[in-house]
Amino acid sequence: MTSPLTSPAAQGRWTPRLWGTLLVLCAAMFLDALDVSMVGVALPSIGSELDLSTSTLQWIVSGYILGYGGLLLLGGRTADLLGRRQVFLVALGVFALASLLGGLVDSGPLLIASRFIKGLSAAFTAPAGLSIITTTFPEGPLRNRALSIYTTCAATGFSMGLVLSGLLTEASWRLTMLLPAPIAVIALVAGLKLIPRSERDRTHRGYDIPGAVLGTASMLLLVFTVVQAPEVGWTTARTLLSFTAVAVLLTVFVRVERRSPSPLIRLGVLRSGNQIRAQLGAMMFFGSYVGFQFLVTLYMQSLLGWSALHTALAFLPAGALVALSATKMGAIVDRFGTPRLIVAGFALMVVGYALFLRVDLDPVYAAVILPSMLLIGAACALVFPSLNIQATNGVDDHEQGMVSGLLNTSVQVGGAIFLAIVTAVVTANSSGGSSPQAVLDSYRPGLVVVTAVALAGLLITATGLRGQRTRQTTILVAKSGPASDAESVPETGADRTEELVREDERVAARD
Repeated sequence: MTSPLTSPAAQGRWTPRLWGTLLVLCAAMFLDALDVSMVGVALPSIGSELDLSTSTLQWIVSGYILGYGGLLLLGGRTADLLGRRQVFLVALGVFALASLLGGLVDSGPLLIASRFIKGLSAAFTAPAGLSIITTTFPEGPLRNRALSIYTTCAATGFSMGLVLSGLLTEASWRLTMLLPAPIAVIALVAGLKLIPRSERDRTHRGYDIPGAVLGTASMLLLVFTVVQAPEVGWTTARTLLSFTAVAVLLTVFVRVERRSPSPLIRLGVLRSGNQIRAQLGAMMFFGSYVGFQFLVTLYMQSLLGWSALHTALAFLPAGALVALSATKMGAIVDRFGTPRLIVAGFALMVVGYALFLRVDLDPVYAAVILPSMLLIGAACALVFPSLNIQATNGVDDHEQGMVSGLLNTSVQVGGAIFLAIVTAVVTANSSGGSSPQAVLDSYRPGLVVVTAVALAGLLITATGLRGQRTRQTTILVAKSGPASDAESVPETGADRTEELVREDERVAARD
């Protein structure tokens, strides 16, 4: 692939084209997050104008999640095989068209269809964009800086979406659907000029059609089952049969992938401890946050009577903290390493969720709510970029799309599963009456579940700290070992030391 980094000058300072490439990729990630957060506030207006039932309104959100979460694995591998630039730009164009369609339709089914198409296109832009970054920026400080900026755009888009939706919905809900379209078109035009061309993988041995069908079907069915379970019941025959079908499809999928010469997912990637911790950490991180935001939004609007805009502004400090840290996170990762930052972020998240359990029906925002928002914002700033860096380090270029798709799948599946669990817990504890205090009491078990999920993420990711200490000891030995040789042959001794350190880091990333 032709890369803007081929110039020696670009190694020390980013060129304008390199910045432009990153901004295009950040715009796509920003739009994905913006689109998710904006639609929630607009749902009441949509239901009123189009005369939609509550169950139909749910599918305006669920349709996007279904397309996004169900096709990420396929999207990531497609980017590897057909070319990351081509896949990214085509999917971005589809996203723009679907946004335009969503703002113009006059029926619920067409709106849901447009949302599914947007989710489908995002399932291709997200892993393709992430893999373009990881193959354009070399592993190390440059990539860490780029990924910290890129992932921060997701949190910024999510926060901005909440605020923008509150403003735009006052005029028309259609503006919330139409807003992403011109931004996507501008990013598409810029991407045609700036994103480096990538070659198709001509070394692969055919396409894994059975794996693609099984993997996509299993993810679609899993997301569909989890989204529907709170409504139809977790113990109903439909839900249990669906979960059984998912288990069967996944079992067959694993067997097919083991035998395929060009698998959709190379299962050997999951032998890395760092990779497993990154994938599980992504599930716990996003799952806990989505559950928290769901409950807090209900608490602020239903119990406290806050407006949509007031609620969005309450979340804003967390998003602002993430945005302000964007340019600094790369250097912080370089200094402390991803395992420490992930653990520290999860610890802050657990404390932030636990502190929110103090809320009552007349909270003082600065004393009760703001501390949680700031702690959770700091956690997001530390955890999300670090998870992306840890998942993509030590992975060959031709598998970056696959790993990116897998990481995004973990994020989306984690969000769907844990949101459904939190919803079920709240529903199970809502029989105490309809008074505001009774409703608040039904929310508390859900907040406890959110805190427990974050605590589980902390415990899982903390297992990586011992491995990091072992690697640091190895690096020190590597640095001190060739010292005597360096005295007699200074140049080769120094070069050998650096080579040993780099080799140890590569092995550590795979382990």
